[in-house]
Amino acid sequence: VPAAWQRPYLNIFKHFRVEEWKRSAREGDVAALTDPRLKGTVYRIRGSVPASSYLQLPRTGTQSLGLAGRYLYLLFRPMPRRHFVVHLDVATEENQVVRISFSNLFKEFKSTATWLQFPFICGAAGGSPYDRTARASGRDLVGAAPADVRWTCLVLDLRSVLSLYLSRRYSHLKSVKLCSNLLVKNLCTSDLVFDPGVTFSEARQGDLACRGVAPMPREMAFPVPKGEKWHDLYDYIRFPSEGSKLPHDSIQKSCPGPAAVSEDPVCQLPQPVTLTKAVRDRLSLIHQITSPKAVSAPWKR
Repeated sequence: VPAAWQRPYLNIFKHFRVEEWKRSAREGDVAALTDPRLKGTVYRIRGSVPASSYLQLPRTGTQSLGLAGRYLYLLFRPMPRRHFVVHLDVATEENQVVRISFSNLFKEFKSTATWLQFPFICGAAGGSPYDRTARASGRDLVGAAPADVRWTCLVLDLRSVLSLYLSRRYSHLKSVKLCSNLLVKNLCTSDLVFDPGVTFSEARQGDLACRGVAPMPREMAFPVPKGEKWHDLYDYIRFPSEGSKLPHDSIQKSCPGPAAVSEDPVCQLPQPVTLTKAVRDRLSLIHQITSPKAVSAPWKR
């Protein structure tokens, strides 16, 4: 259970004063800039080789963030036509360190007792030429981000990841390493599920608190112009997906958001009739690409 200072959520960049670079490290081309769409500061991490440019918290490997929140929120945008990598080192209750990595460089899921690698599939804006081509051809889903890749709120359920894939009990987050090529707005940990598409009044009316769902805190939110809807502008990815009993082997957008829950365990989409075939084709391809294969020997870190 997170300590009181980590509740109800912890804004990691703010708490560790990432802009001062005293408790964090940067290597290569890492810069703070103002993003016109988000109307705020973001960190741009870019480089021809992902491992050569990165933002790391905490500063050294001997330190630990010590963050016990179940969910890690990453507000980011992959750079168009580029690859990125993210590494998370987490500790289990048995004091074992497990690295969780995800990247659009990875072609398939791999796992050892101390390392999980997940392919990250960058979605394009719905209805865009890239989106239609990818759905029709079944190609270009794994690999470099599309030209119109959107800002994304990725919610990683660290407790479930360790439980589902390694049968381990999650203790805390030790470190985060964000490697090129990314734009990052913020990182946050919490025991609550924040739904950016839900307003504070809707949360009260729908009594979502009893399900552990809350509106996104203002300092973590993406701007939504009047008359627009959050999920029409940005991507929300929760991994593993809510209610999932079987592990999925890639990280990708699947549902509009945690509040969009139906009796159908496959998460009913707004227009199931028109989307069913496209969704089926996409899931079938993802299953082919990411079906796990036996790992004969542990990797070297």
